[in-house]
Amino acid sequence: MPDRPEIVCLCGSARFVEELHAANRELTLGGAIVVAPGVLPLPGADEPGEPMSDEQKAALGELHLRKIDLADRVVVVNPGGYVGESTSREIAYARAGGTPVSFTDPQG
Repeated sequence: MPDRPEIVCLCGSARFVEELHAANRELTLGGAIVVAPGVLPLPGADEPGEPMSDEQKAALGELHLRKIDLADRVVVVNPGGYVGESTSREIAYARAGGTPVSFTDPQG
């Protein structure tokens, strides 16, 4: 038994902000340390917030890969089985590094 809580990295499309927050809550209440995308719209917000530049998006993508490096496992939040391009890249990165990957919904 490890002497620290499991570290779980959440991955998924920002369109699933409500589901990402719910997964974060469930895992945290279950005793995990959760690392997740750092810039998401607020749950229930009509507007996604201020637009990001391509440089900011690229930097956040790289930062999220470093979060995967810290994780004991990755949980992909994929309602309806949806996995977009960025999330697919993160899954491939995690698997290449030997980090286990699971999904909240079956993949289509």
